[in-house]
Amino acid sequence: MTPAKKGDRVKVHYVGKLRNGSVFDTSITRDPIELTIGEGISIPGLEEAIVGMKPGESKITEIPARKAYGMRSSDHLMILDAAQFTERLNLQVGQPLQYIKPDGEAIVVVVKDVSESTVTLDANHPLAGNDLTLDIRLLEIL
Repeated sequence: MTPAKKGDRVKVHYVGKLRNGSVFDTSITRDPIELTIGEGISIPGLEEAIVGMKPGESKITEIPARKAYGMRSSDHLMILDAAQFTERLNLQVGQPLQYIKPDGEAIVVVVKDVSESTVTLDANHPLAGNDLTLDIRLLEIL
């Protein structure tokens, strides 16, 4: 069997864990994911880990934060005037919200702080700054 290489479309099952061992995501309970290696649709560390694997192979790989969801950045914090939010919203720290960026793109943000005058929203990916462990099984090269 030929090993997976950049440009191959592959079908993979995975279990993703944080450093403390807790599972943050898995494809085991649903359909496997399909991706083209090198296309950049998934996290870089996953695509790199698949290269060289043969169908049927499994491996556990450590992915540093910079090759996963990136590092947390204060550039992704937004401090907005509390008057922009309706009182009916009853904002709570940790609450996810959909935010529409000036370019019209919708993103999910998390409320980090609420004061009488401001609301701080965090647009970092929830897993940003985390090193990950992925248990990968290459099912097939399509």
